[in-house]
Amino acid sequence: MLIQLKDLILQREARTILGGVNLSIAEGEHWVILGRNGSGKTTLLEMMTGYMFPTSGTIDLLGNRYGECDVREVRKQIGYISQSMVEKLTLRDPVWEVVATGEYAFLRFYQEIDPAVREKALALLNEVGLAHTAEQPLGTLSQGERKKVLLARALMSDPRILIMDEPCAGLDLYEREKLLADLGRLSERDIAVIYVTHHMEEIISMFTHVAIVREGVIASAGPKRDVLTDEILSRAYDWPVAVEWSHGRPWIRATASGGEQG
Repeated sequence: MLIQLKDLILQREARTILGGVNLSIAEGEHWVILGRNGSGKTTLLEMMTGYMFPTSGTIDLLGNRYGECDVREVRKQIGYISQSMVEKLTLRDPVWEVVATGEYAFLRFYQEIDPAVREKALALLNEVGLAHTAEQPLGTLSQGERKKVLLARALMSDPRILIMDEPCAGLDLYEREKLLADLGRLSERDIAVIYVTHHMEEIISMFTHVAIVREGVIASAGPKRDVLTDEILSRAYDWPVAVEWSHGRPWIRATASGGEQG
């Protein structure tokens, strides 16, 4: 297993944030994590990346058990994309340099950069369609372009796992679809993707499995077509919904009220 979460419990004073999470992610699988606000999705990501630890339970990632290994070394094999990462970057730095920092998990450089690292950064920018922005300050890019820069940056270290926390948040339809097209090409790489979102239409054909988090536990998990059903989703969101599939992607339709669907 690439990732094994077993009996994870997280308590903060009187509040139970995770109430016994079990989840296994194997080689060749790409997972989406869904759930309502406050359900515990981002907390799970923080635990997978070793930035938060459970009150009890075990986390095994890439053959390492957290608490018995050097988490900093494990993190070198994990790419992580989140809005908080965008906010930590320096907007005046040139785009290629922002990408290059991913090689060492720095936020910015204060020394000369290896020419080979620069070339690798430029190649990844070309891969995500942003080669023409290489010398521009990061701050001149659109929100969608910045998310692509983060993707290129995350791939600099050739991670085995890529974790993405709502990467399409704040994007318009055009920029969202361009980013999703780039993500779809990750299936050609030897990398497992774990993707958190609120929007089911972002579940492109690359994704194989879905886990739904509800009130700090995994309410349902498995192959996406087994999990993304009217019954399971209506129960997860406390609202009657219908799921329709088009071009390999699920689209959710909710009623205007909690009454009869029409």
